[in-house]
Amino acid sequence: MPLSFAPEDKGILPDRMISALAEQGAIRAAHPFAAGQIQPASLDLRLGEIAYRVRASFLPGPGTTVGRRIAELKLHEFSLADGAVLETGCVYLVPLIESLALPADIAAATNPKSSTGRLDVFTRVIADETRGFDRVEPGYEGPLYAEISPKTFPVLVRQGSRLSQLRLRRGDGVLNAQALRALHARERLVDRAEAVMGEGVAVSVDLSGGGLGPNPARGTPHASIVGYRAKRHTAVIDVERRDAYDVADFWEPIAARADKSLILDPDEFYILASTEAVQVPADYAAEMVPFDPLVGEFRVHYAGFFDPGFGYAGAGGLGARAVLEVRSREVPFILEHGQIVGRLIYERMVARPDKLYGSGIGSNYQAQGLKLSKHFRG
Repeated sequence: MPLSFAPEDKGILPDRMISALAEQGAIRAAHPFAAGQIQPASLDLRLGEIAYRVRASFLPGPGTTVGRRIAELKLHEFSLADGAVLETGCVYLVPLIESLALPADIAAATNPKSSTGRLDVFTRVIADETRGFDRVEPGYEGPLYAEISPKTFPVLVRQGSRLSQLRLRRGDGVLNAQALRALHARERLVDRAEAVMGEGVAVSVDLSGGGLGPNPARGTPHASIVGYRAKRHTAVIDVERRDAYDVADFWEPIAARADKSLILDPDEFYILASTEAVQVPADYAAEMVPFDPLVGEFRVHYAGFFDPGFGYAGAGGLGARAVLEVRSREVPFILEHGQIVGRLIYERMVARPDKLYGSGIGSNYQAQGLKLSKHFRG
């Protein structure tokens, strides 16, 4: 039976509606879905069998397919069936196993998965004839491609690796300032009374050293560590391996300074954490967006989706810090403790998911503090 909606049904589609769209052919896959691929408010996207190294990033634009542009720009192609290393400083295009035939009232958006962003792997999804990355227009029918550019660590990927995730939405479910203030008053979206700024909740950086370290669920204090800076010229990271690598081989811990500041060096990658503990109630989803591109010479947060239940007490959380993936630009820049670096935009779900983000579905970052990706021990 085709998925149907009432006129007032606006917002992000939950897990069971994603499944229903797949059953009716709006989401197509060359191979059956893998276990855990459908998340509470998103679908993990899988790499296909062939990868192309291309000369440069591109957008196809109207009237042009991604495949046609690959044929013009590719340097070489190779198989991912048995795994392959993607080198830093290169741009790769990989056709995804999933493709779309969206209804006229359903649009899609994509983002890197949390673990992808925390490895400084810059990943965007492209559709045919599009003018922008990571956005798919309502009614789109065609293939999807992942553009992958490792920035710091070379990574080993293979057919079926999941680097990106897709959300489906019907209409505009974003909470305006009034609705967001009301939700914050009911649910305390962050542990700060005055946090709502327009249509977003302000997120600031914690450089005090007084927060919890990588495992707040165990109550382990790391009062002197405020973040990590990635090392250069490291070994390869296999994106499928969990708890496999020593932190010291890939990261330098950053100690808190007396003045609670941090100088970002140009072209370096940092993992930091928010001052605020965040939660996403069960009937909502959130996305991290830049606060203002004019406030500093840095980029924050490659991976921006927060599923229903993230940090939520009803899903086993007690609030969770937002991990900030920070890359500086051309000049050194000083971050100060408490400086606002992003905003959380909250959207309504069309319906509550059957399962919430949390340990019950194997979520990796529930109740997190300052935490590296799942690939590292500790």
